[in-house]
Amino acid sequence: MSELVPGDDIPQDEDALLPYVVDLVERGQRVAATQVNATLTMTYWLVGRAISINTLRDGRAGYGKKILGTLSQELSARFGAGFDKTNLSRMVQFARQFPDYAEVAELVTRLSWSHVYTLLAIKSDDARDFYAAEAVTKRLSVRELKKAISRKAYERREIANSRIPEGSAVPRDTFRDPLILDALGLHDSYLEKDLEAAILRDVQAFLLEVGHGFAFVASQKRMTIDGDDFYLDLLFFSRPLRRLVAVELKIGKFDARFEGQMKLYLKWLDRYERQEGEDEPVGLILCTAVSREQVELLEMHRDGIVVAEYWTALPPKAELEAKLAEIVRDAQERLARRGLAAVPESEDDNDRRAAADELTQLNQDMGLI
Repeated sequence: MSELVPGDDIPQDEDALLPYVVDLVERGQRVAATQVNATLTMTYWLVGRAISINTLRDGRAGYGKKILGTLSQELSARFGAGFDKTNLSRMVQFARQFPDYAEVAELVTRLSWSHVYTLLAIKSDDARDFYAAEAVTKRLSVRELKKAISRKAYERREIANSRIPEGSAVPRDTFRDPLILDALGLHDSYLEKDLEAAILRDVQAFLLEVGHGFAFVASQKRMTIDGDDFYLDLLFFSRPLRRLVAVELKIGKFDARFEGQMKLYLKWLDRYERQEGEDEPVGLILCTAVSREQVELLEMHRDGIVVAEYWTALPPKAELEAKLAEIVRDAQERLARRGLAAVPESEDDNDRRAAADELTQLNQDMGLI
């Protein structure tokens, strides 16, 4: 109830009274929703604990499924679908995976039942505790929590930690910060073209996933201009836009020369690749630098068309910039892990190669490389 306490800031002005009261009501609704959620989630834990103890007592676990079936019918008739057999099983799982009452009492004030439901699918106790802590400290929505789990944030952190030697000045659990690459002396351990290739692969997958009606045309599209060969990073066709979409990735900050290069590419595409019924090609330049991502959208001819039109068919600019930051960070991690595996250690060459191969295989199994 800390959000609802008497204050001395009650406005004297009649015009200011309405917004003040509106704010009071909205805060009250938030507090009520939080308290209702906490009470319901705790109720689910208590229900799950009661069923768990009852079915396990005196070696009667064998009839647990029967009890769940009977209870679900009775409770559903009284309280609705929230107490069907599946949800009752989740409540039992909740009580067993989080057996400490004090811990649960604190947890339910910070996370919803939907958060808890998501956490229950995690088999490892350590991983579950990690994601629960992440959800609490970072105030993750259920969607954000699911994304963190699907991206194997815990497993990736553990891999990174395992490569930091004992006694290192590099703190554990901080490897996801790209600046850690400098601390580890890895910023020169891979070529820029390797980083660019790693990023482009994920950018391509992302655009195909969220770019509405995108079709992949080519990677490293060769264009011969005045006898010189140029290579466009990615080329797509957008059905909603009815035009080709040229994508260039640049490592570093945006430079005006990038625009001139892209316009050259667009002119070539307009002359040699554009088909009847299609509009002029559009160019998308993705630039990345430390802690800064930038997206530039270039049209071959303006023709009174506002850029906003394209963001209805392309991913929204803010989303694309955020995704680019994530892709860059992940690519740096993958390459840095390879660099770490190559750092000389006290073991002999065969052992080091075996350790590096094992790490690479684990990364591949997890879909990280």
